[in-house]
Amino acid sequence: MGKIVVKKNKQFSGVQEKKKLQHTKKQKKKKIWIKHLKNATKQAEIKTISPLLPPKKPDEFSSNWKALQALLMSKKDSSVTESIPIKHLKAEKQLPKLGKQKADPLSKQTASSIPTNRVSTTTAKKTKRATEDEVTTNKGKQKMLQAEGGEKTSKHYKRKLTETKLSETPKLDLWFDDVDPDDIEAALGPEAGQIARKMQGLPEKKSDAVDTVLVKDRAFEGLTKTVAMDCEMVGVGTDGEESIVARVSIVNQFGKCIYDKYIKPTERVTDYRTEVSGIRPGDIRNGEDFKVVQKEVAEILKGRILVGHAVHNDLKILFLDHPKKAIRDTQKYKPFRREVKSGRPSLKLLCDKILNVKVQTGEHSSVQDAQAAMRLYTMEKKNWEVSIKEKYNKAKAEPQKKESFLK
Repeated sequence: MGKIVVKKNKQFSGVQEKKKLQHTKKQKKKKIWIKHLKNATKQAEIKTISPLLPPKKPDEFSSNWKALQALLMSKKDSSVTESIPIKHLKAEKQLPKLGKQKADPLSKQTASSIPTNRVSTTTAKKTKRATEDEVTTNKGKQKMLQAEGGEKTSKHYKRKLTETKLSETPKLDLWFDDVDPDDIEAALGPEAGQIARKMQGLPEKKSDAVDTVLVKDRAFEGLTKTVAMDCEMVGVGTDGEESIVARVSIVNQFGKCIYDKYIKPTERVTDYRTEVSGIRPGDIRNGEDFKVVQKEVAEILKGRILVGHAVHNDLKILFLDHPKKAIRDTQKYKPFRREVKSGRPSLKLLCDKILNVKVQTGEHSSVQDAQAAMRLYTMEKKNWEVSIKEKYNKAKAEPQKKESFLK
């Protein structure tokens, strides 16, 4: 038998190949789109998973953030309003004045052939005219003001502008909203309290400012080896020249008050010296008996170093004695005298020059004076104690030398 030979049609095979190619192209496109969709879904998922987005609603912002934004916006608005008119004026000055020109026939033809936005050109012309009119009106007003003696009016106008600017920028408490400065001071310290008062526009406590220098915060409040004393006196006799004790205050090494008592007068008071002593009749009327106070003070001073300013006067008025070795008088300390350039410096002057603190500005306080004396002593404690040791060592050495010489 003979073999049957099938002849392939060349045209038919070419069409099939084309179809296959098209099919493969479609599949590739599908694959690409599928990949693209997968990537898009992944990105969307990543976006949804992102932890914390910035706030968009006004409720989500904090009060501090809102205040800050308002402040920035007000500053931006003011800067924009100030800068715009100057720019307009500069632009107008730079523009050349164009006169009426005859239109050429060629230019007309080109204008008719090229399509243009007539509306935009007309609006631009209107704006230019408006700005020119505003400038001319402003110039006219200024001339009128000058003619009518416009120096005063211009000053008044400037004042008004400054007042409006001041009123537009309100004081904002960004970080201490509705918080008592005393609470902040108790929690974070005196510096934080001062900042809070400044932010809220409250006056600073003068006593607090002095106390921060003179008194050590959170220190021991009992008796210490060194003690500072000060007394307030009252006038007695016909002229009130003679003095008696009215108040005694004792302070420990850290400036904490240990003892503070008013004393009942033993004689009729003729001069209370309230301007200096700060004592009034009501303070002394129900005061402690002098002998009781004398005993209590003597017990406190026993075996302790006594600090004070002109302490001999305080001891004299209390009829008490204290060993010279254990007395530290800020008035007699030579380095203080040299620094202040005074033979008998006052406590007020020493505090002002050395501690940078103003004391005794009005009525005196025996507690504050004792604290000031103690602070001056603690500043120079090391040098002071060394000088005293050297002094008494020399005094001991001198009699020994004499004895050896005699032998």
